[in-house]
This record gives sequence, structure tokens and C-alpha cells, in this order.
Amino acid sequence: MLVTNQLDHYYGQSHCLRGVDLEVAKASCTCLMGRNGVGKTTFAKCVIGLETPKNGEMFYDGYDLFKLSVEKRAAAGIGYVPQGRQIFPLLTVEENIRTGFFASGHGRSSIPDEVYELFPVLLEMKNRRGGDLSGGQQQQLAIARALVLKPTMLILDEPAEGIQPNVVQEIAEVIKMLSHEMAISVLLIEQKLPFIRKVADCFAIMDRGSIVANGRMDELNEDHVSEYLVA
Repeated sequence: MLVTNQLDHYYGQSHCLRGVDLEVAKASCTCLMGRNGVGKTTFAKCVIGLETPKNGEMFYDGYDLFKLSVEKRAAAGIGYVPQGRQIFPLLTVEENIRTGFFASGHGRSSIPDEVYELFPVLLEMKNRRGGDLSGGQQQQLAIARALVLKPTMLILDEPAEGIQPNVVQEIAEVIKMLSHEMAISVLLIEQKLPFIRKVADCFAIMDRGSIVANGRMDELNEDHVSEYLVA
């Protein structure tokens, strides 16, 4: 589904992505791992169009992403849940979910039934303000907002950050359902190993802007963890 080849990106003179080759297969979850500041979120922003790489190639389901705007990438099936959730605190839960329709510029307005089936707590709270929800509920809301356009790939940036353990488990189950039952490709950006091992099929480790290791989750070993993941 998603393939990047030799992707380079700079912030000023800082070379923050260095020849990044990465694939995210259909109906699977790939976790992009690494310490803070190594380029993971920058990579995600390049894929969705918020940053423009200096060099390289990006293809998604046959589309050359360099030729597509942010809106057209959303219309092509790429959904994004940013780090920190970024929900609208004064809008209701339902209004927050509906803001997802604006991402592609399409005129859709009906929230798919499966969104509330995945997150029944949001149906119960649809008239409450987003700012009144707990951190875990806000994360569920952010994922629901990204799902209204029925994406074929979903990028999740640290969805387990600052969330109570019971909701982390619920989000893990949703991610597995999305990738294995609903055939949505998931690119997960995450640092929490127990969570990663529950949901990911493959991994790629980034260090100083480069992919330094990748493979199936059962190939992730303690050398990788100690060298690239432990603070």
C-alpha cells in the first residue's frame, strides 16, 4: 500500500530524514519506532502532505503522493491521528467527529455506523463537549474522526501516550480489528513496547532520521531495544 524510497527531508540546514525506505502492507500494522526527535512524526507529516520532502519517492496504492495535495491524499484513503489528539474542546463529540469530513473536501456528512460500533462510549457521549472527556476518550474521539472517511490506511502517532491502561487495551483491540478484520493498513508511531507487541505485525526502527532495522515483530530483539529504544 504505502512505499517510500530514499526519502530525504530538511528543516533549514538540519537533515531530519535520511534516505528513508519504508513499506506498509495492506491489512497489517507496521510500527515505526524510535526515541523522541529521530524523525518519526516528520515522516508521517511527509506522507500526509503537511511537509514536502526534498528528495525521494512516495507511493500509496498506485498514487504518486508528490502529485497529491493534503486533501487529495485524504480522499485517496490516508487517515491521520496526530500526536496530542488535537480535538476541539468546545465542540460536542458528534461535532468533533463530523470535522473529519472536511479533510478530503467531499460532501459526505453521515457518520458510518461502524465508528460508533468501535467506540460505543462516544455514542453515549455524543452531545458532550470534547473538552469534558478523559484523555483516553479524547484519543478514541480522534481515531473516530479519522475513520469517518473510511480510510484504507490510518496513521496513528503515539495513541497510547498519557492514557489510562484500560483504554490503552481498548485501543489495542480496535487497532487489531482495523488491520486484521477491516483490512485497513495501519502505520503506528509508538514507543511503548508492550502495546506495540500486542498490535503490530512488523516494525521499523528510526534513528537520526534513518531506518536502522526492520522486520516482523518476532524479529525484534533485545539488541535493537537496548541500542535504539531505551532512553
